[in-house]
Amino acid sequence: MDIFLITLTLSLTLLSFLLHRIRRPNSLPPGQTGLPLIGETLQLISAYKTENPEPFIDERVRKFGPVFMTHVFGEATIFSVDPDVNRFILQNEGKLFECSYPGSISNLLGKYSLLLMKGNLHKKMHSLTMSFANSAIIRDHLLLDIDRLIRFYMDSWSSKVLLMEEAKKITFALTMKQLLSFDPCEWTESLRKEYLLVIDGFFSIPLPFFSTTYTRAIKARTKVAEALGLVVRERRKAKGLGETKDDMLGAMLEEEAGGGLSDEMIVDFLVSLLVAGYETTSTTMTLAVKYLTETPLALTQLKEEQEKIRSQKGEDEPLLWTDYKSMPFTQCVVNETLRVANIIGGIFRRTISDVHVNGYTIPKGWKVFAAFRGVHMNDEYFKDARSFNPWRWQSDTVACPPSAFTPFGGGPRLCPGYELSRVSISVFLHHLVTKYSWEPAEKDKLVFFPTTRTQKRYPIFVHRRNQAM
Repeated sequence: MDIFLITLTLSLTLLSFLLHRIRRPNSLPPGQTGLPLIGETLQLISAYKTENPEPFIDERVRKFGPVFMTHVFGEATIFSVDPDVNRFILQNEGKLFECSYPGSISNLLGKYSLLLMKGNLHKKMHSLTMSFANSAIIRDHLLLDIDRLIRFYMDSWSSKVLLMEEAKKITFALTMKQLLSFDPCEWTESLRKEYLLVIDGFFSIPLPFFSTTYTRAIKARTKVAEALGLVVRERRKAKGLGETKDDMLGAMLEEEAGGGLSDEMIVDFLVSLLVAGYETTSTTMTLAVKYLTETPLALTQLKEEQEKIRSQKGEDEPLLWTDYKSMPFTQCVVNETLRVANIIGGIFRRTISDVHVNGYTIPKGWKVFAAFRGVHMNDEYFKDARSFNPWRWQSDTVACPPSAFTPFGGGPRLCPGYELSRVSISVFLHHLVTKYSWEPAEKDKLVFFPTTRTQKRYPIFVHRRNQAM
């Protein structure tokens, strides 16, 4: 049976490859398709195991220009490293393009995840999420919890930590508080351990018979869904008794339009929001510290900014919205970290109809990849693009076109938590530099596949500022 399935899969992939070759019009962007079946997938994967963030894209842009054709992950795909074309793709979501991810992702996130939703349902849920993570909500309801939980976890640090792991604990706790009003406890820690197995599944080969990691991830996803489903049912009962909570789950339970939301919809939605907030924000926190450590002048300037804010407050007094708005250089550091270490290299879309762009025609049903990081790493838009330079973001020096900087995507699928992420990173950096000094415990380097991260989770020695080093 297994041999039959493998043979069938290979046959269908070959058929898809041949059909794309047959339907290849002359107006396609230039490029190359590589080997039969696998195309250039191996070159793509192997390239991202280097310390160069975009070797695959760099080589093909030099040969073919910023819009080119390749063949990866079983399909002919158009890559765009042109900011205007990327903006066109983002702005025409639902009109000319739709999101397109493999079934393995759907199995882990659930069919009602925000990433996979389309049409009116996506529009409604995206709007709901945006309304619960806007500046006013963060200022009035979330900021105190962000400050408190970050200090809670930092206070538990030993003299040596894996910063990436500690940052992930923080972002998981922040997301659980925002979504479900849970503070850290035995239940949330148990859920986090299962959730870690789910995350591992995104980075594995999604074949149940060949990947124990993926199989384990699917089982863990079931446990996470069961745990969250129980919370949803309990909250529904409490709502019937007039008890409500001011969190994301409460907002979803209040959603009455179209008959409300089913338990399955809510659980899938919660799982996808956990994924969205957990990996990206924690990685940006970690990489900001790494780049600051390697850029002493930037670290000194950020410390001065944050110490000025802290000097006007009591030792344990939490940050307020006015404090967050008094961090202009910190925002430059956050921007530059997002630019040079874009967590997600880009987004896949599929054409709904034939698309005419930049003088090319992309046939209906073809995959398109809008390469955000490729633009971020382009010297044409960012001078000396491979260097960490937060000063480039100071208001009198910003020169890049707005469409060239897209760390949170754009269009109808703009990341709804972008402001919340920026606030969390800023508060994290404030408490880190005002309470601690640190140095790397060992050398670590960045890797860029399947997402940007440090190879060793960035181990550091930490010292409280009021202690002798």
